[in-house]
Amino acid sequence: MSNINEKRICKNCSGGFSIEAEDFNFYEKIKVPPPSWCPECRQLRRYAWRNERTLYRRNCDLCGKSTVTIYSANKPYKVYCNECWWGDGWDSSQYGRDFDFSRPFFEQFAELQHDVPRMALLNKRSVNSEYTNHSGDNKNVYLSFSVFNGENVMYSTWIMKNSRDCMDCGFIAERGERLYEVIDSRASYQCQYGIFLKDCSSCYYCYDCHGCNECFMSTNLRNKSYVFKNQQYTREEYLKKIKNLELYSFVNRQGLVKEFEDMVKQEAIHRYVISERNVNSVGSLIFDCKNVTQSFEANRCEDSKYIYGGIENKNCMDIYHAGWNTTELCYELQGCTRTANCQFCHLCYDNMNVMYSDTCQNSQNLFGCVSIKKGEYMIFNKKYSKADYETLKEKIIEHMKQTGEYGEFFPPEIAPVYYNETQGNLYMPMPKQEVLAKGWQWEDNVPGTFSKETISSGSIPDKIEGVPDSYLNEIFACIDCSKNYNITKNELLFYRKESLPFPRKCPNCRYKRRFDLRPARKLWHRACMCDKNHISHKGKCEVEFETCYATERKEKVYCESCYNKEVY
Repeated sequence: MSNINEKRICKNCSGGFSIEAEDFNFYEKIKVPPPSWCPECRQLRRYAWRNERTLYRRNCDLCGKSTVTIYSANKPYKVYCNECWWGDGWDSSQYGRDFDFSRPFFEQFAELQHDVPRMALLNKRSVNSEYTNHSGDNKNVYLSFSVFNGENVMYSTWIMKNSRDCMDCGFIAERGERLYEVIDSRASYQCQYGIFLKDCSSCYYCYDCHGCNECFMSTNLRNKSYVFKNQQYTREEYLKKIKNLELYSFVNRQGLVKEFEDMVKQEAIHRYVISERNVNSVGSLIFDCKNVTQSFEANRCEDSKYIYGGIENKNCMDIYHAGWNTTELCYELQGCTRTANCQFCHLCYDNMNVMYSDTCQNSQNLFGCVSIKKGEYMIFNKKYSKADYETLKEKIIEHMKQTGEYGEFFPPEIAPVYYNETQGNLYMPMPKQEVLAKGWQWEDNVPGTFSKETISSGSIPDKIEGVPDSYLNEIFACIDCSKNYNITKNELLFYRKESLPFPRKCPNCRYKRRFDLRPARKLWHRACMCDKNHISHKGKCEVEFETCYATERKEKVYCESCYNKEVY
């Protein structure tokens, strides 16, 4: 085992990066060579394979039925609706083939991808939730992504644990209900425009508030009620102030959104990272983790590194949106759940001992397979005996080492989705020319229409009570991007129930606004900005840390000690 750190040059960006001693130990444990790309570029490569929210309609290539899918009609793949893909009307092993040792692995794998039918999208065991992806066990969920056990959820992302009646929300854990424009919060009820809320109810335009009730335009509160712009009032005084705001007015709401965002940037105290109940862990938005480093949005993980959106990962590295029920000894996964000893996989669920495979389910001992269901000892979709499988697998691995392919995730060049459809276009945006120069692909026919609106944004009533049912049949234009959008019956009912004004932005622009408010998935070295007198320091605090706030950002970023003194 290695006991030293090693400096390397990334083959993608030419920047320097380090491979630490414990990293080498992990690579040796799973018998893969160290990566040639730096951690950030490795995540970029995984981003390039995840089309989370760009949806199309095309006909199923088996039954002919129109279906919602992440693959545009011009993509050169066979796409089956979920009913057909899971059905018995086809056999993925019929596409099995021998491996050609005179050619690179990825070249042959791309050919297999073009031949084997693909699942339209990942959406399991759901009712009336056709427009969802990377989701399951939902009811009445619409245009939402990574939602599990949700009900009546619209235009939202990463909604977990029995949440219901939520719209335009993101990263909600533990029973969110009646939420609107709330992000990175948990166990809250009837809140609007909130960030980092926990156990709150009826809080509007609040940041980093815990255990609060009936608070408005306030920050860093704990167990408070009837606080208006960080000032304490009686119940009667508070309710009068709220009534005078006329929250049902679109014009008034626009001003409040601007005031809220300015408050978050200029007045709020920001904890250097969000890290709770962790042991020996480094990252942000990590909870109940042990020995987890350089990770973001990780829950109940252990002995892992470079986790981006992981739940219950153990002894894992370089994982993106993967986990559940202890995903263990895994490396370079994207969109995989309930897996053990799996490496270099994409959209694979409920598997064990699977490598270099795409959209394989309920299987074990696969190598280089596509769309296998309940398979075992298969290579390139061809069945082998256990002994023959092990022998051939090792031979292919040696071949891949010679071609420089083994130990690397699938290249973006062969991704079945194109870069501007993926999360990479949000987290690491690049212009079309740069994407094409890398040899990656770009989709010119993304969904959406323009100039088809039947109602202008200027003629929409200021208050929701003035919006008629006939708007369900109208077309609108986003005031930001000009793309057309419409509304659904459940959406209009939600606006009326919560006294919310009719939206003037399309769902994607509303999502982009929330996305821009979230902390980065990256760490910078900074010093605490607290300049108050505390027991531990007089004047400027000298504590330094790794934070998810870039060095040029102006927010008040505090170390843990100063934050706790000011907030709790």
